[in-house]
Amino acid sequence: METKSAYIHIPFCVRICTYCDFNKYFIQNQPVDEYLNCLIKELSQPNKKELNTMFVGGGTPTALSTQQLEKLLKAINDNYIIKNEYTFEANPDELTNEKVQLLKDYGVNRLSMGVQTFDQSLLKILGRTHNTNDIYQAVNLANKFDINSISLDLMYHLPGQTIHQFEESLDIALSMDINHISSYGLILEPKTQFYNMYRKGKLKLPNEDLGEEMYDLLLDKIQNSNMHQYEISNFSQVNHESEHNKVYWKNEYYYGFGAGASGYVDGVRYSNVNPVNHYIKKIKNGEKPILQSTIPNFKEQIEEQMFLGLRMNKGVSKKTFENRFDKRLDDIYSNELNDLISKGLIEDKGEYVKLTERGKVIGNEVFEAFLID
Repeated sequence: METKSAYIHIPFCVRICTYCDFNKYFIQNQPVDEYLNCLIKELSQPNKKELNTMFVGGGTPTALSTQQLEKLLKAINDNYIIKNEYTFEANPDELTNEKVQLLKDYGVNRLSMGVQTFDQSLLKILGRTHNTNDIYQAVNLANKFDINSISLDLMYHLPGQTIHQFEESLDIALSMDINHISSYGLILEPKTQFYNMYRKGKLKLPNEDLGEEMYDLLLDKIQNSNMHQYEISNFSQVNHESEHNKVYWKNEYYYGFGAGASGYVDGVRYSNVNPVNHYIKKIKNGEKPILQSTIPNFKEQIEEQMFLGLRMNKGVSKKTFENRFDKRLDDIYSNELNDLISKGLIEDKGEYVKLTERGKVIGNEVFEAFLID
C-alpha cells in the first residue's frame, strides 16, 4: 500500500478553546517562524512527491500571518503535487481577502471551518473568538474566491445547550452555500478547561438521552436536505465527501508532519513530540521528531479495520478485508456478526458489513464487540 496522503500540524491558536485537547499553544510569544522553518525541513522531499490528499490542521493554520502562510504554502508546493483534495482548517474570523486569495492561488480547494454553533452565548462558553456574523462573512469569502468545498464543524451536547438551539444552528448551516458538515457530540477530554470545570462541579452537561435526541435530529435534518450521511459524524453534498478523512477510516497510510502529528506509514504508526520547543530542538539536531512508534500486530490491525471502517455508512468491505489479512471477515467474526445482526445493530449487505441506524447511535458499544480476546 502506497502512502498517498499527508497531514501537517500547525499548533498555534489566537485563543485556547475550553473543550479542545489537541496539541495547541497560544500563539503570542511562540517561536512561530522557527517552528515553520523546522516543519518545512521535516516535510521536505528529495524529489517532488505525488499525493492524493493533503490536510493542514491544528491548532489553527489561519492563525499564521499572511507572510507565514505563504511561506508554508510555497514549501508544500515545492515538495508535493496534490492531485485531488487540498484542505486547510480555518477559524471564521481569521479569514481575510488576502489569506483566502493566497490559499486559492496555491491550490487549496477545501476549507474546513471551526464554527461549532451559531448561538452567541454558546460560542462564548466554548471560548471561540468569532461571532455569527464572522461565519457568514467567511463563507461568502470562500465562495467569492471559488473554493471548491466548504465544510462547517458543528457541535452538540454542549453545556446548557437546548435541542432548539442545536436545531437552529443546523437550520442555518443547511441554508448556507456550503457543501459539507461535520457534527460531533462534546466529549469531555482530560487536560481541557471543560474537564477541570466539570471535576470542580462548575460545569453541567446535558444528559445522555438529550445527546441521542440531538443526533437523531441531525440525521432527520440531513435526510431532508441536499446532503447525505457517509460517516457517523460527517455529511456532504454529492462529490464533496472528505477524501482525506476517508483515508483514516479506510485504515490507509498517511504522513504526519509537525509537533504532535501522527502518521501511519509502511505498517508503522508513529506520533511526533508535542512541545514546540522539543520539536524544534530535534529537527535542529538533525533527528526525526518522533516520540513513539508502534507496529500494530495482526489482532490490532484487524480491530482497527473494523472500528474505523464501520464508522462509514458504506461499512467494511469484505473483499478489502480478505485481501489485506488473507482471511475472510466471516471466519474471524462469525459469532459477533450473527449476534449484532440479531440485535439489529449491524447489516450484512453482501459485499459490505455496516451499522444500522440504531447501531450508529450506540456505535462504541458495537465496536467493542470486535475486540479479540
